[in-house]
Amino acid sequence: MERAAKKDAVEELNGLFKATSVAVVAHYSGLTVAQMQKLRMQMKQAGASVKVSKNRLAKIALEGTDVVAIGSLLKGPTVIATSNDPVAAPKVAIEFAKTNDQFVILGGSMGKTVLNVDGVKALAALPSLDELRGKIVGLLVAPATKIAQLSTAPAAKLARVIQAYASKSEAA
Repeated sequence: MERAAKKDAVEELNGLFKATSVAVVAHYSGLTVAQMQKLRMQMKQAGASVKVSKNRLAKIALEGTDVVAIGSLLKGPTVIATSNDPVAAPKVAIEFAKTNDQFVILGGSMGKTVLNVDGVKALAALPSLDELRGKIVGLLVAPATKIAQLSTAPAAKLARVIQAYASKSEAA
């Protein structure tokens, strides 16, 4: 790799690390090309990305970013998964690790907070932003639905009482 290409790679990685809210580091030794493509596709569908880079260049690119703490995890053949959604990358990484023994999660970082493997698993267990938004909308809509039901209930009861009196008078 030429010096200019290395500089471009470091700048690209630095921009990625500055823009991300979470980064997950994992060993990928032993994965086939098809498995790596499947991982990349799953990450892309979840709104995350996967980068394989020289560890030395990645450590240089980490300087001055919030996720600088993952530098100590960059040993051996590592892959870095990043996403703006704090749940997307960890969730896909954990699911992928369940089906692929060669994919070993080492840890990660959420902002300036360093995460061990258990921390990454805990993040993956949280609901995604879209799920949380759906729950909030459901909570906001529920009172309006109940009010609508309550406002129509008295009218329905009154109509049944009038119908009962009308039926009674017809029978007499």
